[in-house]
This record gives sequence, structure tokens and C-alpha cells, in this order.
Amino acid sequence: MRIRTSTRPAILVAVPLVLLALGCQQEKATRYRVPKEVAPTGMPSAPAGMPPPGMGAPNGDMPTPPRPTGQGALKWTLPKGWTEGEAGGMRFATLKAPFPGKVDASVVVLPGTAGGELSNVNRWRGQIGLGPIDEKALAAARKTVNSKAGVVSVFDFTSEGQTKTRMVAGLISTSDGNTWFLKLVGDTEPVGKAEPDFMRLIGSIHLD
Repeated sequence: MRIRTSTRPAILVAVPLVLLALGCQQEKATRYRVPKEVAPTGMPSAPAGMPPPGMGAPNGDMPTPPRPTGQGALKWTLPKGWTEGEAGGMRFATLKAPFPGKVDASVVVLPGTAGGELSNVNRWRGQIGLGPIDEKALAAARKTVNSKAGVVSVFDFTSEGQTKTRMVAGLISTSDGNTWFLKLVGDTEPVGKAEPDFMRLIGSIHLD
């Protein structure tokens, strides 16, 4: 008597193995290397230390703006005993007061409105650990000084806490579209001694 054996179980086992093999082959076929992106050869290169065209400065740093010259450059009269140091980076000038202690005076110029008055005042407040203010508080804190270069808005803030920092800062927009910042900052005692001279310096600024 002939015994017939069924091949159906073998077929059922073989079919998944075939599908698995096909899947592996397909996976191998779709794996490939993607070449690294290369900047177009026609893109102009940036100067050393500057970001490529169309991109922001590295780490959020702002590129140094052009330094105004001639009639576009702000001028002032140094108080007695003050000296002017070398400019560098974002600074148009560094001013040194003849008082011991931690105190720094600087002049910075930026093109345009540089973010506006409220934005800059809140940035200054943040630098000494104070919270932001609104337009109403800004108007209450603002003092004005008349100078030959125009009206200077001046703000005076002192930080909170045991070790206090005081900042006296003025800003003025000139007719050529630039915004100038004059800032005195440091420990409260030396800043207090330098403040009268600094206010006279602000009153002396001119463009001619």
C-alpha cells in the first residue's frame, strides 16, 4: 500500500522563509550612503571671523558695526582727571574715571534704532539683575539732558541684594540714523562719585 505524505506543512513553513529572505534583500538594496552637503562653489566666502553671507553671527554675537568718522562721529569733553582708552569690539570708546573701585564707562554706537529705547533699557536692567519694565515705567524713569547733538535720554538703575551695582546710561539717536549709548556701571560707591562728571560729559556731546 502506497503512503501519501502531505507537503502542505512544508509549504507553509517555506513561504515565510522566502518572504523573509526577500525582505532582507530589499532592505540591503535600499541602504546607501548620503554624501555630505557641499556649499555651492558660487557662494562668496566670508572674511575671517565673520559668518557666511545670509547667516547670523556665531553664538549669537553681533558683528562689529562700521565706526562713524568725521561729522558723523560723536565727540565730548572729558571731565578733569578722566582718560580715554582704546576702543575695541562693539565699543566706540572706553572712558576711565579717576576713582578707585569697580567702575566702567563706555560709548557704543549702533546703526538704526538698535531695537528701540524700551528694549535697550530692559536689556540694561537685565545686566544688573533687575526685571523688565513697561512703557509707563520707562517714561517715569527717563531723564533728559540737552546737548548740542540733541536730547539724550538718561536712566539710572541700582540692583537689589547685598552687593549692589549701579548703572547710569544714556542714549541718543543722531540725524545720520545711528544710535549712541553712553554707559557708566559698577559698584554703587565709585559710580556715585563718577556720576556728576559723567552727566557733564553727556551734556558736552556734539557732532561738529
